Amino acid sequence: MGNYKHIEECFSRYIIGNYQSAAEVGVGRNFTVAERIACAGVAVRTTDIFPQQPPAGVPFFRDDVCTPDLTRYHDTELIYAVRPGIEMVPCIIALARSVNADCIIYHLGNEIYERGGRIIDCGVVLHQYYSRT
Repeated sequence: MGNYKHIEECFSRYIIGNYQSAAEVGVGRNFTVAERIACAGVAVRTTDIFPQQPPAGVPFFRDDVCTPDLTRYHDTELIYAVRPGIEMVPCIIALARSVNADCIIYHLGNEIYERGGRIIDCGVVLHQYYSRT
């Protein structure tokens, strides 16, 4: 589990240093990144297709990333995911494009989607699949 802590710490620091608002899709039961960035003052929302119990201070709503409620994501600079199922990735990218938010994913193992997007090395390898600028 120590490796997961390193991944989440690096990803959190990157988000904190680059964004004012973010939405984590497919959060599951792992709210570590969202909790860390919320504590640092980044406006964060989390979502999953299944009901979850978020920690205090981390907003959560149920949503299906493949048929998302776009109104929930407007004014969000970043859509991100930590180890999403590869089948979710096209939907995450489409969501980010729809609301003009950056899309950054930390993949499970050595997975990538298509060509892997732009690589961000922040201590771990992140994949940026869409940029709002």
